Order: sequence, then structure tokens, then C-alpha cells
Amino acid sequence: MDSHRPETLARGAEPARPGTLHARSIIGGISVPPTPGRVVRFGRAGRPEVDLPVTEGDLRVSRRHGELTYREGRWWLRNTGQQLVRLPRGRMMHSSMDPIPLGTGYTPLFVRGSGYREHLVELFVTDHGERGIGARREDDTLAPKRWPLDDDERLLLVVLGRHYLLYEECPRPLSYRQAAMELTYLCGEGVWGERRIERKVGAVRRRIERGGDFPYPVLREDDGAGPSDHNLLHNLLRGLVESTTLVPPDLELLDGDLDD
Repeated sequence: MDSHRPETLARGAEPARPGTLHARSIIGGISVPPTPGRVVRFGRAGRPEVDLPVTEGDLRVSRRHGELTYREGRWWLRNTGQQLVRLPRGRMMHSSMDPIPLGTGYTPLFVRGSGYREHLVELFVTDHGERGIGARREDDTLAPKRWPLDDDERLLLVVLGRHYLLYEECPRPLSYRQAAMELTYLCGEGVWGERRIERKVGAVRRRIERGGDFPYPVLREDDGAGPSDHNLLHNLLRGLVESTTLVPPDLELLDGDLDD
């Protein structure tokens, strides 16, 4: 069972003219053709002040927090808000910085909000080089293999792998002790503990190993040789994020922990 299937641009966007910008937040989404001089604004305000509302109630997010402008054949991102915008690999963007060009494909942005909260803005630019090969232009895209997770497994892995879903530079998993503390906050006393976390992670690792085709080792050899359990957990989370089994919108599961 895998009932939590968030909409996301991490798995691609609808076919569109090369250079088309697709943008999505938890509130909605838009697709904008590559028209010279076109500006797309996002922030806390509603339409028509912004094209993509990011949040309705977080006053740390500026009414117009950022904008994307199409010029010189590319979309350029600028921070127009008071809080920082974080890009993949930990790059921070301040309003005093020059605009930066977006690459094609998927780019998640994280807008700093209240407390520890960060609001996700997903961007996807249709590749100018996607011309197809002969008669295969209209064929369906081959999706990466994804692994089924039940609701408890997904919540647990999102907690353990938050830094991976935030696209940080060198992410590492939370410890089982840290995860148990956060899950207790989210779910209440007595629901999650370190031993249950260990059992759940072990079950996922064994199931994935049996299924085959996972890009990284997730179990130790019978003689105990090979990577440590911590590195195997790193491999598990890395592979689940790279395959888009886990995607940045899954962080919405933690909203109850991040609002304050």
C-alpha cells in the first residue's frame, strides 16, 4: 500500500514547448511559455499580485518573495523577499544578489519561513534539447523504478532523510534516537521508539534487497563485512530520493513539527 502519493515536479512535467516553466507549491501550480520579458512572481500574496502563492499564513514569507524572468533564452531567478531562498546543494540566495539562470529540468527552492520551516517551490524547465529520436518522439517516457512504501514507512524515512529531501550538500541520516524524538513529537508518546525504527528500517532494506535493481548496497554481507549500518542507511535514503520514491513534497508530512 502506498496511499501518500503527492503531486510533484520531481517526476517530470507535462510535455510542453522547450523552455516552458512549470512551477508548483502546496497551494497550486502554473505552466508558463518562454515569452521574452515574461515575469513570474511567487510569495505569500494571492493572485493577481503573485502568479504562484507559496503560503497563506506564514508572515515570515514576503508577499512577493521571488520572481523568474525569461530573457536571453533562459529563466532567471531573483530573490525579492526579506528571507533567504535556498537552492540545491545548500546554496543560499539573498535579495542583494544578482539573478541566477535556471538549468533545464528540476530545481527545488526552499523559502525560509517561521522557526525552522521552509516552504517548497518546485520548478521544472522543459529541456530545449529534447527533440526525441525518430519515431520515438511521441513514446512514453521511461520512468525510474520506484519502491512501494506504506504510510508509516514513508513518514519514518522522511524524518530520517529530511536533509536528503532538502537537497543539502552532504546529507546524512538522522540517528534513530533523533528520529524517535521527532516522531514522538509528531505522533505522541509510545507510538515510535528506537527499536521499532530499527525493525521498520530493516524490513524496508530487506524488501528492497529482495526486489533487486537498487543502485546501492543496503544490507551487509553475511560475514559482517562491508559498509556500516549508518552508511547502508545513507545508501537507502540516497537511492529512494534519486529514484523519486521519496520527493520534496513528502516534507509536508512534517509540517506539524515545523510550524513553530
